Amino acid sequence: MATIRFFTRTITKDKNALVPIYVRLKSGRGIDITVKADILTKPENWSNETQQARQRADTFRHKSANSEASGSKAFNDKIAGLRAAIESELIQVHQADITSEWLKTVIDKHWYPEKYRIDLFSYIESFIKKSETKPNPKTGRPVSYKMRREYKVSFGYLKKYATKIGKPIDFKDIDLNFYDGFTQYLQGEKLAVNTIGKKIQTLKIFLNAAKDGGINSYDSFKSSKFKTLTEEADTIYLNEDDLVKLYKTDLSDRSGLERVRDLFLVGCWTGCRFSDISQIIPENVSDGFIHIRQQKTGTRVIIPLHPVVTTILNKYHGKLPEVISNQKFNLALKEIAKLAEINDTVHKSITKGGIKVSKAYKKYELCTTHAARRSFSTNLYKSDFPTLSIMAITGHKTEKAFLSYIKVTPDEHAKKLQLHWNKRHLKVG
Repeated sequence: MATIRFFTRTITKDKNALVPIYVRLKSGRGIDITVKADILTKPENWSNETQQARQRADTFRHKSANSEASGSKAFNDKIAGLRAAIESELIQVHQADITSEWLKTVIDKHWYPEKYRIDLFSYIESFIKKSETKPNPKTGRPVSYKMRREYKVSFGYLKKYATKIGKPIDFKDIDLNFYDGFTQYLQGEKLAVNTIGKKIQTLKIFLNAAKDGGINSYDSFKSSKFKTLTEEADTIYLNEDDLVKLYKTDLSDRSGLERVRDLFLVGCWTGCRFSDISQIIPENVSDGFIHIRQQKTGTRVIIPLHPVVTTILNKYHGKLPEVISNQKFNLALKEIAKLAEINDTVHKSITKGGIKVSKAYKKYELCTTHAARRSFSTNLYKSDFPTLSIMAITGHKTEKAFLSYIKVTPDEHAKKLQLHWNKRHLKVG
């Protein structure tokens, strides 16, 4: 247990001379540090035994942090305040980091807090650097590369915006006026609505973390008007006919494409994110089920083996090929889908710069890794499989989040209801 002791060790001939107060910090067996407390007083007015100013009828003067005050109570209050500051910092520091320089910094920070005030940008820089090793509280693993990249990109836009408006941005500046200006700036950069929403969401991550750490005392960003913009994305899914086409496409003479196709089909028939497919190894498969813990959420899921997945696992002796980079995978997937003649016309709308634009594509042009998990969820939902059971496999926490994820048109919803009624053979009259 750490002990803190204040004392003087100087005797002067000049009774009016001020001498320094020292702090001695002992912790464990290996730490015994003594530094100046940046407090000066007359020796006769201080007691090493009580570690306080002596109670005298006459007032005296003491000097600390380049300011002077009189009276024993004021002096003792300063000592108590510094002691409390050191004790507070001790709770947060590792034993190995307690050094003379550390203690000097703690004392200096107590007397001159303005020197150590953290502004928004310096906080974000520190946050991003720490995210490289700081574990995700949900999973216990480090924050993903994708999320760290988003931190840096969002911070980049924030710095560019500060340059554009010609003034620094600090915690106190993050209000609804800032929100309007920043979102308009991002629209001017021709970013899509969902991309702008992601930047606002990431900024809120920074602000909330600073709030929790006692650094940000402002909370205008918690207003309901400081919202994360979203619009429904026109993403695609592959129906079961499309998946059969992919499976039957002969890629035996193009092994690279064949591996990409097989991995994609595993995603389509398991609902796994591509970050989790590497976990599908013999040790994680038993009695016809895959048992994994999702890397993104830490959720444990159990997935039954589809015949296609079983065939592919056998093909690779139980261990699937490694997933290549997302960019290369998506390029290869588009080529494979084109070879499989997945070429229905799909219209995709997106809002950029405040303007909504619709464009026609061939379905294979929009095939990406994201389509696998979405295809799994949508095909099961359309087959009348219970929503809650699908969510138990995909790891979605709420039905609202799940229903916004799947791709079912209003026509398909109507036909689903019609099929439900027909199955019940309802008769009227």
